[in-house]
Amino acid sequence: HANSLATVLTQEMARFNRLLATVVKTLRELELAVQGLVVMSPDLDAMYSSVLNNQVPNLWAAVSYASLRPLASWVVDFRARFAFFGSWIRA
Repeated sequence: HANSLATVLTQEMARFNRLLATVVKTLRELELAVQGLVVMSPDLDAMYSSVLNNQVPNLWAAVSYASLRPLASWVVDFRARFAFFGSWIRA
């Protein structure tokens, strides 16, 4: 039973870490593009439009858990999941 739980935790953490890395990377890239320091790629342009329309960007949804939430609510949920995983690891 403990082995199964450890396996699930490991898989969930790997997925969550991939999502977190994608969110951080694309937000940094978008910030540079908005500042005019790098070219706004089609993916970043779509991400920018999604953010303006309170939608989860496709770049994130592609590596995220299933959710129909608008972006603002998705971010609140994402932060809650992050906190949950942190407490799960410390337990």
